Amino acid sequence: MEVFPDFDGLAGIGDLEVVVGALLTVVLIAAVLMVVISAIIWALASGHGNQAAAAKGRMGLLVAVIAAVLAGGGVAWMNFLIDLGSQF
Repeated sequence: MEVFPDFDGLAGIGDLEVVVGALLTVVLIAAVLMVVISAIIWALASGHGNQAAAAKGRMGLLVAVIAAVLAGGGVAWMNFLIDLGSQF
């Protein structure tokens, strides 16, 4: 017996896939821009001796990298779970 999700069971599932793909693209673009901006702020603040701004730049960089990893890895994680579910 093979168990697999019925993706055609909901009306408009194709539109939902397009919307989710577009949202993931926007999140990834925003995360990459925030990585660049935070890295620049961290570098400039460290160079000028402003430790408070450097700490905020480091934290922004960390948050942006985590957001990019979560958004980018979300599709891979979902595909892994779907493949795992179809094995049982």
